[in-house]
Amino acid sequence: MVKLNRIYTKTGDDGTTGLGDGSRVRKDHLRVEAYGQVDSANSALGLAIVAAKDAGQAAIADLLGSIQHDLFDLGADLCAPVDDKQRLRIEQGQVDRLERLIDEYNADLDPLTSFVLPGGTALAAGLHVARAAAREAERRVVALALDEPEATNPLTVQYLNRLSDLLFVLARVANDGGKADILWKPGANRAE
Repeated sequence: MVKLNRIYTKTGDDGTTGLGDGSRVRKDHLRVEAYGQVDSANSALGLAIVAAKDAGQAAIADLLGSIQHDLFDLGADLCAPVDDKQRLRIEQGQVDRLERLIDEYNADLDPLTSFVLPGGTALAAGLHVARAAAREAERRVVALALDEPEATNPLTVQYLNRLSDLLFVLARVANDGGKADILWKPGANRAE
């Protein structure tokens, strides 16, 4: 259980931060960048939850809330380099759950005939912001995994990849099942 009595410690005033294994690294270290971007994605999900509640989409709000817990798990996973000590790690079942949800929510959507622009309803727009943040987190984790392959759980990349796909599908659901999607019109603003 986490217990925080003080919010500031001043230990990071020198530009370093502590990892889950007790080591200290610079705040711009790839590992810190990776779990920091996961935190940004989680924050974007928080806004999408508010939009889902405002739109009367309680099921989507609840689903996104459960994903927020996974993202804290993922941040904890990234915060401690993989070693032989047992720590909280993203597991295959969490990735599999996202795949099932993607299939479930995508089943009733019409196939796409063009790329979708972020927008439509407030909920869809919020989900697209969260999707973009998840993609950024994925890119940061990929960079970390390339730099420290033995110290990074490969399931973190898979989870973020599936999450961004799920958020895209949910945005289409929030846009009246895709009927209110804003489709890209290539070259729409080119001079005649």
